[in-house]
Amino acid sequence: MTINRTNRKGSAVVTVPNDTDIVVTRRFDAPAALLFKAYTTPELVKRWWGFEGSQWVVCEIDLRVGGQWRFVTREQTPDGEIEVGFHGEYREIEAPHRLVSTEVFEGVPDAEALDIVTFDEAGGVTTMTMTVRHSCREHRDAHLAAGMESGLQVSLDRLEDAAIGLAAA
Repeated sequence: MTINRTNRKGSAVVTVPNDTDIVVTRRFDAPAALLFKAYTTPELVKRWWGFEGSQWVVCEIDLRVGGQWRFVTREQTPDGEIEVGFHGEYREIEAPHRLVSTEVFEGVPDAEALDIVTFDEAGGVTTMTMTVRHSCREHRDAHLAAGMESGLQVSLDRLEDAAIGLAAA
């Protein structure tokens, strides 16, 4: 499969349309099916999710409604190594176009969010829209203040690379 690439590096747009939501929109030069696969397959998630220097500890995905996912990475900080974990439960799965799950940063377990991710493909370009719905403004603002946008830009660039790598295989 041949994919025409446009340089979309760092092109995700992050908006806050209300007091609880973060909406991320990014176009990819890859089919929705390959992006969905890269988004939901542990071996592929390890290629794109997290920071550049992350060391994977756990990457588990039980891709079914009611199934759980959990990602834990080891990060180097000025104070030493720490483990950073996230987990959630799948609520809706409509492959390859829609995925809804909860998301809990294990460092703040009472701040569960709902992630709604859609992949809409047209003319060989897929638009991913991710809505992260928090229970309150304070949780949304803390998520943004944690550097979410800069890390997300890098991860989404690597997600596109992983999906395009699947097309080349």
